[in-house]
Amino acid sequence: MKKVVFASLALVLSMTVAAQEMMEDGSRIILPLEAQQCNLPSAPAPIPEPAAKEDLLKAQKNVKKFQADMEVYRTCINKYADNEEVTTGNQMAITNAHNYSVDMEKRVADMFNEAVRLYKASLATQ
Repeated sequence: MKKVVFASLALVLSMTVAAQEMMEDGSRIILPLEAQQCNLPSAPAPIPEPAAKEDLLKAQKNVKKFQADMEVYRTCINKYADNEEVTTGNQMAITNAHNYSVDMEKRVADMFNEAVRLYKASLATQ
């Protein structure tokens, strides 16, 4: 979870720095105003260590909701990609936001899968 929070902060910083850069067409790397209204979901609550079966079932439900929310977010930001008024910088920002959401979703899934592996390993040693 700490990694997800840190990664979120790193994205904000990188997007801020990137926004200062000018593209060859004179545009800045920034999400179009409409795409900024799309809701990037927060990562689900961390899974307790060691996790009990009930913890994993709850986490699984949270991860599935998070994945669905991320799909809604990507659909939202991507619908602005084909707008005729989108600059090269806007397009780059949309691509960066899309890729970040995919990376974030993968990290959450990896953490869940690791918790499941640890749980199964603990059952094998009982």
